[in-house]
Amino acid sequence: MTKAGHNISLADRAFNIRRHALKMGEVQGQGYIAQALGVADVLAVSYFHAMTYRPDDPEWEERDRFLLSIGHYAIALYAALIEAGIIPEDEYITYGGDDSRLPMSGMAAYTPGMEITGGSLGQGLPIAIGVALALKRKKSQSRVYCLFSDGEIDEGSVWEAAMSAGSYGLDNLIAIVDVNNMQADGPSKSILNFEPLVPKFEAFNWHTQRVDGNDIDALVKAFDAAKNATDKKPRIIICDTKMAKGVDFLEARERNHFLRVEADEWAKALEVLEAGRRA
Repeated sequence: MTKAGHNISLADRAFNIRRHALKMGEVQGQGYIAQALGVADVLAVSYFHAMTYRPDDPEWEERDRFLLSIGHYAIALYAALIEAGIIPEDEYITYGGDDSRLPMSGMAAYTPGMEITGGSLGQGLPIAIGVALALKRKKSQSRVYCLFSDGEIDEGSVWEAAMSAGSYGLDNLIAIVDVNNMQADGPSKSILNFEPLVPKFEAFNWHTQRVDGNDIDALVKAFDAAKNATDKKPRIIICDTKMAKGVDFLEARERNHFLRVEADEWAKALEVLEAGRRA
């Protein structure tokens, strides 16, 4: 069994992921909502076009694994897991609360569908390599998807992992980089300039693509190309995204790693999101 609800468009899936994230953020009045809104299209294509899994059996051995390296993006992944039917929709109200399965930073021990505990930045890709190697040795056909951020590219562990994956020829690994050019200390490229990314990953023997991460058609083509490539290389899709995508007054706000949303703005954000869907 693979993705459920094939009659629902990917655009609608992305809208629903954004809506779930906003509703969760309103519960605590905070959360990394700008990142969640920005990466929603990537998650929609990952979960409802590219990946194989069983919503009612998140530990199904033949599933594709989605590893979230960026622990503070948990609100975004929870929204995707709700949309996928892995987490009940009404559970969003527990976000960030005591004994919740939806803590503010992703933890594998708490949440169905959360493959690793992220947040120690730069560790997701190395873990993904270990998982991909293990699946190879088990003769599994499953793929490993690993989402990490442009800020994590500052970490040397990412580049050691990139070199290792290219050396091992891990063609069952699809890495995804969210390039929103923002990290805790400011714009990512002004902290440590990581460009040009495409030739760097190509030099490490990766099948490399760069796309607009808020263009669903472009993402579908990129994921298809990554899955269908026949070379014995790991794949990477570099996704340029816009923080707070879909809510114009948040998009226009001064860029900040932790975007402040006032108490009366959560409902307004949902209204703007809905209006954009109808437009």
